[in-house]
Amino acid sequence: MIRIFIDADACPVKDEIYKVAGRHNLVTCVVSNSWMRLPQSLLIEQVVVDDGFDAADDWIVENTGAGDIVVTSDIPLADRSLKKGSVVMGPTGKPFDERSIGMSLAMRDLNAHLRQTGEISGHNAAFSKKDRSQFLNNLENAIQKLKKRR
Repeated sequence: MIRIFIDADACPVKDEIYKVAGRHNLVTCVVSNSWMRLPQSLLIEQVVVDDGFDAADDWIVENTGAGDIVVTSDIPLADRSLKKGSVVMGPTGKPFDERSIGMSLAMRDLNAHLRQTGEISGHNAAFSKKDRSQFLNNLENAIQKLKKRR
């Protein structure tokens, strides 16, 4: 069975995931460091982890596997999830795969260095309707591909 894991603390597309997962009758695990209000559904499971560093990431990696979908903007979590065989995408719909994850990790490290040295300021682009639409399209496509494999 396909499951969807959400790195939920800062995920802007949780509602979209619930709708798509519900349409396909898929279980969604919402993993966070604190309790959050979720829709009432037997298909939505809330997992609240300790406040420890990377506790949510560690829980997701321990519980995900091949044939699951992980939604995260955390690049190291994306890398670890890919190594477990999961399909991984960011909340903008950007897919992570074995070919792109190395460059994503390198860019993350470079940007962190540039922020530390004051070369750039730390802000992300605003989340747009186009990002939301692209995410929905890519999530649907990922589910369809996984269903065909089974």
